[in-house]
Amino acid sequence: MTQPINLLFSINDGYVNQFKVTLYSVVKNASRKDFHVYILQKPLLERHEEVKAYCDKLGVTYTPVVIDEQAFENAPTTDRYPETIYYRLLAHEYLPENLERMLYLDADILCINDLVPLYDMDLGQKLYAAASHTEDSDITDAINRLRLGNYESASYFNSGVLLMNLTTIRQRVNRSDMMSYIAEKGKLLFLPDQDVLTALYGHDIELIPDDIYNYDARYFLIYRAKSKADHGLDWVIEHTVFLHFCGRDKPWKKGHRNVFASLYKHYWHLTKKEE
Repeated sequence: MTQPINLLFSINDGYVNQFKVTLYSVVKNASRKDFHVYILQKPLLERHEEVKAYCDKLGVTYTPVVIDEQAFENAPTTDRYPETIYYRLLAHEYLPENLERMLYLDADILCINDLVPLYDMDLGQKLYAAASHTEDSDITDAINRLRLGNYESASYFNSGVLLMNLTTIRQRVNRSDMMSYIAEKGKLLFLPDQDVLTALYGHDIELIPDDIYNYDARYFLIYRAKSKADHGLDWVIEHTVFLHFCGRDKPWKKGHRNVFASLYKHYWHLTKKEE
């Protein structure tokens, strides 16, 4: 029997609507429909029943993963790196032990093509598969290697799309290493979860193309300029799997003028029709 596609999110009640759009776009564009969704949360979402009902309507199994109140009481935190940064990095501590793989997605992502080829990719002994938004910048990568202290990392990885090899992660990723690293580096950490991911495990991450699996929607013109082929809207619609609306300017906010904003709003409209 084929195992379901396991998806992981980490949201609060304020991001339930965005989660619905992401999930809807994933399910509607996937070549397989057997999904099991896990949501990291603390405490249990007030909109829990709403989430469950929506997942049921899409034919998706839903399991809440509620983080214990004391789970991170001794973890180093600041305004720049709150407790929530640990959730996806240590998700394996809270997920069922029988799960072998998981695909984590930020809830500001729109899926416009089939994610199954990514989910089914062979990870071997790699811990994760992730994309870099700076993979063409040797200077940026060199600075990050020096800042973070991992000179073997292939690149600086974005954690918004993260394919997890849970079997290997349980063997080699541990809480104490993360806590020690964060306490040591302190102010050198700009984006703490991505910094920790790259610094401690960057050499064990399979690099996947960002223009396919983690397309930063802010940089359409930059992608076009860097590409040797026609990298216009038609190319994105045909090839890209995940559009990632990084940064503060989100397509559900009033006045958003991103080139992909209309596409996101279309999926938002379709999602509302499913409710």
